[in-house]
Amino acid sequence: MQRASLFLHILLLSSACLAQDYPSKPITLVVPFPPGGVAEIVGRPLAMELEKSLRQPVLIINRPGAGGAVGMASVAKAPGDGYTLLMGLSSISIFPVSDRINGKTPAYELKDFAPIALITADPTVLVVRTDGPYKTLKDFVDAAKANPGKINYSSSGVYGTLHVSMEIFANAAGIKLFHVPYQGGGPAVTALLGGQVEALASGPAPAIGQIRGGKMRALASWSSERLALLPEIPTFKELGYDAEFYIWTGVFAPAATPAELLSKIRNAVRQAATSAEFKSAMDKVQTPVSYLDAPEFQKYWERDAARLKVALEKIGKIEEK
Repeated sequence: MQRASLFLHILLLSSACLAQDYPSKPITLVVPFPPGGVAEIVGRPLAMELEKSLRQPVLIINRPGAGGAVGMASVAKAPGDGYTLLMGLSSISIFPVSDRINGKTPAYELKDFAPIALITADPTVLVVRTDGPYKTLKDFVDAAKANPGKINYSSSGVYGTLHVSMEIFANAAGIKLFHVPYQGGGPAVTALLGGQVEALASGPAPAIGQIRGGKMRALASWSSERLALLPEIPTFKELGYDAEFYIWTGVFAPAATPAELLSKIRNAVRQAATSAEFKSAMDKVQTPVSYLDAPEFQKYWERDAARLKVALEKIGKIEEK
């Protein structure tokens, strides 16, 4: 008993010392996707503001692969010392479920992460090229019904946010589409613009410039209400399809991170995410800040993960061609 008590005392002292000295070197913020997607659009300006709060460089590291699962798993397995953080998306909740559906051992579990803060939360929008044949959602659905499995769409990766949102819509509409996965949201947008695919589910931020520039057309959104950013675009629910999906961004640390250290990181992220400078940066990419601190974010995350689990189980195993 004395040895156990001594060990606990030493552990608490070391955790307190770690928090007191933190940070004493640069911090890595892992973006588990290639450049150009939502996680990077939010992560880079957030990292700039975090540097002011923490007085250390905050380095964005793109670690793509498997729709984001590779980068997420790398943070789950990282030391809990506060020097490796994750700029995660809602897809963090997808992969443990999708792996089990496909008979695989998950690369990580949700309990491997400590939520720090929710930063943004945007619904996805269905976009096509302006010079393509689809002027309305009805055009798209009619064509898909007439050509099952022929109309293709890009995504950020198998079972990533853009894949799952599209499959939720396809299931609601009773259509079959052909999925072409890429290594992130940026390449998925490029594929649509380059004519390799016909459609894409995208967060508003990566698509709004192309929509306003006349290169993309938005057909519908996965939101519960019309977007202030695109008020002329109907929701799927308005058009009779039970399809709702949000891409949110949040900061996570490895679950092994001590409470004192998590508190310090939370304070720094709160200062950064609620700063006028960060809000201004998000305004420029038409992305409202939806900040929630860890306790509220934990509840939000649990509700969203439960909803996604139901959706994934309804979709079931998806055979990739």
